[in-house]
Amino acid sequence: MGFSMLGSLGSHIFVGNCHGRNVKFQYYSEIGRNTVGFKLPKFRNGSGRPLSCKFESFEFDERRSPTEVKEEIERCYELIRRVGRGVVYLGSSRMGPGHSHYIQTLELGREIATLLDCTSWSGAGPGLMDAATKGALQAGKPVGGFKIGREAGEWTTSNFHPYLPPEVYLTCRFFSARKHGLVDAAVRSNITDRTAVVALPGGIGTLDEMFEILALIQLERIGSEHPIPFLLMNYDSFYSKLLDFLDDCKVKGTVFEGEVASLWKVCDNNSEALAYLSEFYDLPIGDKDGHETRLSSGHGTICS
Repeated sequence: MGFSMLGSLGSHIFVGNCHGRNVKFQYYSEIGRNTVGFKLPKFRNGSGRPLSCKFESFEFDERRSPTEVKEEIERCYELIRRVGRGVVYLGSSRMGPGHSHYIQTLELGREIATLLDCTSWSGAGPGLMDAATKGALQAGKPVGGFKIGREAGEWTTSNFHPYLPPEVYLTCRFFSARKHGLVDAAVRSNITDRTAVVALPGGIGTLDEMFEILALIQLERIGSEHPIPFLLMNYDSFYSKLLDFLDDCKVKGTVFEGEVASLWKVCDNNSEALAYLSEFYDLPIGDKDGHETRLSSGHGTICS
């Protein structure tokens, strides 16, 4: 016994076509009709009552050729050329304005933008990405972003950013293109370039991006002629258990002593992050009284 039911809205579908254990879904999009099929596992209905089928909405965003990905990566690179490389922020999309980490990130975004005088980049999503963006805007510095159609939390259904002008961000279809953009935005092709990667508290997506960039730095495949400072913001000991795990990796022999520590700077607060960047780029950092302190990059004296 079979049945079929079809409802379509763009590329969203509510479709079923069942014959025994074989199930097919058909959906229509701008490229025509498509079919997805699979087999159900064997089961018994001991109650003798009819079984019900539940249908949920599916969204298909097919990659029809590698050329599509290549073209999107090229658009990411073009946006970076127009807006300028700078500091890349990775962080949770779920920690909103009421969270203490949001407030800390907003302040950090403002202070780093002022210190390095460069573009601030993020995934152009909500949460801590939004905080870093707003902080840079408060400092009067340029921002850029690589948005994705799906983010945990807010803004999941719109391809448009709620307040950024469209010329400073790109909505990506493919995560691979977005990652290429976030990596290239931090590349230092000149010794005078001031860029950085700042890993804020986050979940699976943040960890994915963070360790991918760390691996590129470790293997010297990030494409930067000059070293890129990488800061891990350990607000309220957020990453302490991860750091304990990496210490265990040293004991197990999967990483060498000092290998992970050489890839990043762990910062417990914004002051440590600003001091590290100031030292890395040999820049003066202002104190609350308006005085400037210059921290040398490993040689020379500290002046105030």
